[in-house]
Amino acid sequence: MDRVTRSGFIALAGRPNVGKSTLANASVGAKVAIVSEKPQTTRRALRAVASGEDWQLVLVDLPGVQRPRDALTERMQRRVQRELDDADGCLFVVNAQEGVGPGDRFIANLLRSAAVRVVIAINKIDRTDRAQTAAALTAAAQLEIAEEIFPVCARTGQGVPELVQYLVTLLPEGPWFFPPDQHSDQPEAVRLSELIREQVLGRTREEVPHAVEVEVTSIERPREGLRRIEATILVETGSQKGILVGSGGAMIKSVGIGARRSIERALGVHVHLELSVRVRRHWRADERVLDHLGIE
Repeated sequence: MDRVTRSGFIALAGRPNVGKSTLANASVGAKVAIVSEKPQTTRRALRAVASGEDWQLVLVDLPGVQRPRDALTERMQRRVQRELDDADGCLFVVNAQEGVGPGDRFIANLLRSAAVRVVIAINKIDRTDRAQTAAALTAAAQLEIAEEIFPVCARTGQGVPELVQYLVTLLPEGPWFFPPDQHSDQPEAVRLSELIREQVLGRTREEVPHAVEVEVTSIERPREGLRRIEATILVETGSQKGILVGSGGAMIKSVGIGARRSIERALGVHVHLELSVRVRRHWRADERVLDHLGIE
């Protein structure tokens, strides 16, 4: 007799910088999404795959929900709606430090109209005291959209196993979508470009993070245990390029060292990484460029 398995998709919703990507990584037990304190870090459709003995949970890490302001954010918001329509449930992440604000209520209204089963995770409880956590839990309950509310800390994993087990109960019976050892659906080139962009985000301020995208142009395997990778960092202005290159090339060297180490940890091989910086004005508003970069 074949065993009964459950599988399905859970959309991750929340304001920018509430910790959705960190929560996806903690749920899967592997790094599948880059993490940054900068808002609008997540751009592409990332599916993080967590597999148990008789279940497979596919977390769809949505971009931070916000009102569209250019072609890039318009695409991101259209994808939010598509993913919600196709999901078996939604995990709405709220920042325990900040509590429920206007942005959270905006998302709650969106989820209410989407008619999807909702679970709320109150994240970053390691940064709050009991009174703050209790206040956030009460405010989340008053939104009146959630079946259950879980206090968690994605960074340490506190409360995450219990949350995942509950999400599994929302899944329908069905076959698995991915092999049990696969943690993400992203192509290798996209995963590597995101690891490079993560290093840029961690080292730049002001206007640079939002204007940066990375394209991996070449991946070679000259011998066993070695990858040779070439990538181009796109920016929108000459001044942004100057910041990224840095005095005497110091910034791009620092980005390269950090990215190489991150990629080596991810791939388990030695990496030779070559980076270049190119100005492509107004790329965020150019539909052809967004198509080429695979941003849906």
